Amino acid sequence: MTVKKVESGWLVDIQPGGRGHKRIRKTLTTKAEALQFEAWAKTQVTQNDGWVKPKKNITRLSELIELWQSHHGIQLRHTRTYGTLLRVCEALGNPIAEHLKSEHFAAYRSARLAEGVTANTINREHAYLRAVFNELIRLGFWSENNPLARLRQFKIAERELSYLNDDEIRALLAALEARKDRDALLITKLCLASAARWNEGESLRISQLHSGMIHFTQTKTDKNRSVPIDDALAEEIREFHSTGSRDASGRIFKSSVGAFRMAVKESGIELLPGQLTHVLRHTFASHFMMNGGNILTLQKVLGHSSLQTTMIYAHLSPGHLQEAKMLNPLTRLTVG
Repeated sequence: MTVKKVESGWLVDIQPGGRGHKRIRKTLTTKAEALQFEAWAKTQVTQNDGWVKPKKNITRLSELIELWQSHHGIQLRHTRTYGTLLRVCEALGNPIAEHLKSEHFAAYRSARLAEGVTANTINREHAYLRAVFNELIRLGFWSENNPLARLRQFKIAERELSYLNDDEIRALLAALEARKDRDALLITKLCLASAARWNEGESLRISQLHSGMIHFTQTKTDKNRSVPIDDALAEEIREFHSTGSRDASGRIFKSSVGAFRMAVKESGIELLPGQLTHVLRHTFASHFMMNGGNILTLQKVLGHSSLQTTMIYAHLSPGHLQEAKMLNPLTRLTVG
C-alpha cells in the first residue's frame, strides 16, 4: 500500500521509478493531500532525471572494440590495429568499459616497459585505444568521457639518424652492380632519387611512372604524392620493365631486400639498428637539406603530414642557426 493511515496522519511510501530507484516517504495531514502528493511524485519520474536511478553500463571493453571495428576499423588499410587492440584488451583483463581509468592503463604500460617493450610500441597501443573511444563518441555509441584522454604518452628521445655519404653511396651501388641484381640496384636508385620507402619502390607498377614523375599511392600515410625523377633513371626503369618477365599486376620489381642487405654488408657500411633500407630515405632527405633544399618542399616529397616530423632534418641545412656564430655575445664583444 503506497498511502496508509498512521498516528500522525497519512503516510506516502513510494518508489516512483520502480524497484532499485529513489524511495520517497512523506506524512501529510489528510488522505486527499497524500494522494495528491503521490500523483505528483509519479509525474517527476518522466520529467526529472534526478528521480530515476540511471542504469549501470556493463558494456565490456571488448564489446566497444568490436563496435569500433564494425563501424570504423574495418575500412582501415592497416589491419594490425584491430589485433593490437584485442591483445591490449586481454592484458587489461577486459574490464567493464565504464570502469576503465587512466591509472589502469598506466599500470599496464609500466608492466610492458618492464618486459622490455619499447616506449614507441606502448605509445602506439595507447593511441589506438584512445582513438577507439574518440571514434565511438563521434559516432554516438559512447556517451561517457574518454578514460585515456588526459593520460600523456611517453616522451620519445629523438633517434640518431644515419645517412650515407657520397663514398658510401658509390660503394653500395658498386656492390649491387657486382651482385648483378638489377632489381635491387634499381630500387636502391629509385629510393635515393625520390625518397621512396623500400616497400614503395619494390611494389612500384609501371603505370605509376609517367609525366617525368613517380606517383606513389597507398602510402604509409594513405596520401598520394608525386615526385619528379631524372629522365635517365625513368628510362632505365622502363627499359628494365620491358625486357623482364613480370606478372599481370604490372609490378616492375621482385622482392630484393635480401640482396640489398648483402650489398650493404659487402660494401662495409655500418648502419644503426632498424635503419637498413630506411637509410636510403634518410640519405635523400639529409643530402637534400645539405645542398640547400627547402624544408617545406622536403615535407611534400617525404609525404609527412606534419612539418614537425620533417624538422629532424632541418639542422643539416647550410644556414641552420648560423646567426649563432655571429650574434653570440663573445663574438660581438671581440668584433666591437
